[in-house]
Amino acid sequence: MDQNRYCIIMAGGIGSRFWPISRRSQPKQFLDILGTGKSFIRHTYERFAKIIPPENFLVATNSIYKPLVLEHLPELQAHQVLCEPVGRNTAPCIAYAAWRLRSVNPDATMIVTPADHLILNEEEFRKVISESAEFTERQHAMMTIGIQPSRPDTGYGYIQIDPVPVDGRPAIRKVKTFTEKPNLEMAKIFIESGEFFWNSGIFIWKVGTIMENLNEFLPELQQLFASAEGKYGTPAEQQAIDDIYPACRSISIDFGVMEKARNVYVRCSDFGWSDIGTWGSLYQHSAKDPEGNVESAPCLFYDTKGCIVKNKEGKLTVIEGLEEYIVVDTDDVLMICPKSNEQNIKKFIDDVKYKIGDKFI
Repeated sequence: MDQNRYCIIMAGGIGSRFWPISRRSQPKQFLDILGTGKSFIRHTYERFAKIIPPENFLVATNSIYKPLVLEHLPELQAHQVLCEPVGRNTAPCIAYAAWRLRSVNPDATMIVTPADHLILNEEEFRKVISESAEFTERQHAMMTIGIQPSRPDTGYGYIQIDPVPVDGRPAIRKVKTFTEKPNLEMAKIFIESGEFFWNSGIFIWKVGTIMENLNEFLPELQQLFASAEGKYGTPAEQQAIDDIYPACRSISIDFGVMEKARNVYVRCSDFGWSDIGTWGSLYQHSAKDPEGNVESAPCLFYDTKGCIVKNKEGKLTVIEGLEEYIVVDTDDVLMICPKSNEQNIKKFIDDVKYKIGDKFI
């Protein structure tokens, strides 16, 4: 293992698209939504633990989830959990991690990953990560992992690649453009062109490289974190972060830096990836009965096709006459929604919050 390489796990979201299973008190990254016996964040840790030593992990999350992080990742120490007082998207999160790492190892390589992805071929994944880290260490570059698309999906961002391989390595290309979640017609054009890959949201770079780019493209953000220089890694760090975060603009690293920077490359990959961001994507990756139904506990289906049912263990669910529906049953919420309308789940949450109360959120 390379002692200069660090894994930064971003685990601050609330996974609202998986409501009503995912809640503020127990969001998606801490749930066993895949039915494997392990949470998403546990899978993420174990995936990287074969190439990153335990002491070289940092988890960035909301401060209220620190106990959950330490419960799911007992190998980590409390100081390895970076506590954000409020959510401000990925750029402040990454800036915070970079400043912490600079205080302990300015020569570090950062591998930044979301906590809640599905990776089917983990051996190939680790090979891709190691190759990408080696490239960024030699080239003073920023690298993102691009996924070979299997369909014109409108739920992912896309990366357009330069046609010319870098250093004679066909899998590494210069990035031409980033495009956020296109409409279906545009996504079809992207796929047909052969020039576009899905943006996985996984990034690799040296601490010094990301610092230089943050200084250039997000100077106000850098100034905020620079105000705490000398406090990182000390007991004064948390209070400084609590003061800094509310003043940070909510902005993604893609929009704030990656779309503007010049030294951005993509490692083109295909290791069985999904962000499992919606009930629909979970359905795609789940075992189905002959009628295309997915169940997590005993169900009886009559004239029912293409449904995903997340029901409580030990509780029988009987369904007749549904086609292409999501049915989720928890202790206090029952949600029944057409799969084609699952984008309305965020609206459901807003309506519940304002018409009924936070109790169900």
